[in-house]
Amino acid sequence: MSETVLLFRPTGPEEIALVAASDYRAWPPRLPEQPIFYPVTNEAYAIEIASDWNVQASGYGCVTRFAVKKAFMDKYPIQKVGGAQHTEWWIPAEDLPELNQNIVGKIAVIHEFKA
Repeated sequence: MSETVLLFRPTGPEEIALVAASDYRAWPPRLPEQPIFYPVTNEAYAIEIASDWNVQASGYGCVTRFAVKKAFMDKYPIQKVGGAQHTEWWIPAEDLPELNQNIVGKIAVIHEFKA
């Protein structure tokens, strides 16, 4: 079995509906105004975004967790975007199909928040 990295993604209702439509195996293509896919490195940061930003924007937010082959993720340095726990990967939208091919198992919803 290849080595994997755990990623977390705070997600709103539209995006998680598209993930569900893929049987929780893939992220949907980015919209034109979304040039980068931003999974985060830790659950606490994902909870912060989902519970604060996603709920405020849409009334619903969830945190997902998924494993990706380490060899794929090694191409992307971790970016620190705020406090110590505010770390994420910046994956260009054009690389998202390849990321999806490197997901091991399914994307799991591990937390849900509602207004």
